[in-house]
Amino acid sequence: MSNYSEESILNFLGPYQGDASAVLRSLQLVQELLGYVPDSALDLIAKNSNVSRAEVYGVFTFYSDFRSTPPAKVVVKVCVAEACQASGNANLISELHDKGYDIHKGIIKDDIQMEQTFCLGNCALGPAAMVNGAPIGRATCERIFAATSSVTS
Repeated sequence: MSNYSEESILNFLGPYQGDASAVLRSLQLVQELLGYVPDSALDLIAKNSNVSRAEVYGVFTFYSDFRSTPPAKVVVKVCVAEACQASGNANLISELHDKGYDIHKGIIKDDIQMEQTFCLGNCALGPAAMVNGAPIGRATCERIFAATSSVTS
């Protein structure tokens, strides 16, 4: 688990010990700490929250923003919800695919990981994307790669 021991993660989750309602918050905290939620952390969260591993796993798999592997240096999320479909995201997705990025598989290429997401709340400026948490309205390949270049340089 990266540079963190099980004991340090349990200490980090200490304020939520025994709180079954804090599974989601605990997952968020582990992801903030490590950048992802390793499989072994699911057991720690279950133990700390006094719930089953299956309950923690259910919450973990329900929310698409949780990741089980370390993220790339740059994470690009492309909205695939209806409003962005109506705004032409198919062309954007096709252009990204032509450049070797598949938003449906989340493959890392050149320290960039492209992912699909279902609504970024930027529907009026679709197609919408997000680069390391920064929103991009009226997203194009050029705008996305301009945003990624400042991170990868």
